[in-house]
Amino acid sequence: MVLVMAGAFLLLVAALVIGSFVRPELPPYTLTVPSEVAVGDTLVGPATYTLDAAATDRWRRFDFERTAVVEAGTWDVAFRRFHLITGPGGGIVDLGEVPFDSVVEVPEGGYVPNATVGDSTNPAVGKWYEYSMLSHLLMSKHHVYAVRTPRGKYAKLELLAYYCKDAGTACLTFRYAYQGNGSRRVQ
Repeated sequence: MVLVMAGAFLLLVAALVIGSFVRPELPPYTLTVPSEVAVGDTLVGPATYTLDAAATDRWRRFDFERTAVVEAGTWDVAFRRFHLITGPGGGIVDLGEVPFDSVVEVPEGGYVPNATVGDSTNPAVGKWYEYSMLSHLLMSKHHVYAVRTPRGKYAKLELLAYYCKDAGTACLTFRYAYQGNGSRRVQ
């Protein structure tokens, strides 16, 4: 019995050591070149956006209405490392692991606001990723989220990756569709 336990322990250690030396292939995403475009009352997307959220001391704010990361003014969602929040007055609903294109209309209610206790995050998104002990990487669970913006508009969002070739870690890539006319139809 002791030999079996020792053998299992050695296999576990070997797996951890090998996993720490293996360099995984980074996803093919590159940082999106910023360019603000006002979308008005139109349906936008599906679109993919990649931003650098590596700074631990500031949020990268994204405005669906301007299809860009913004430094000032209103914003809809913000990213910092692996955290996600909505703009003040907004909320998120986890629609689960469903195909992005299958979400035609987002729900009317059930939107969860940001948590204000402890580290700022939105509990509906919470752990949008799985952490691998072998590779030490965060991998998306590929859930689709409904977002109600602070202006009362709607979007669907899927977090695709936490890594990219340009910035490495905390380079978040997400796919979204945004409805500028205020309806809940996002396709």
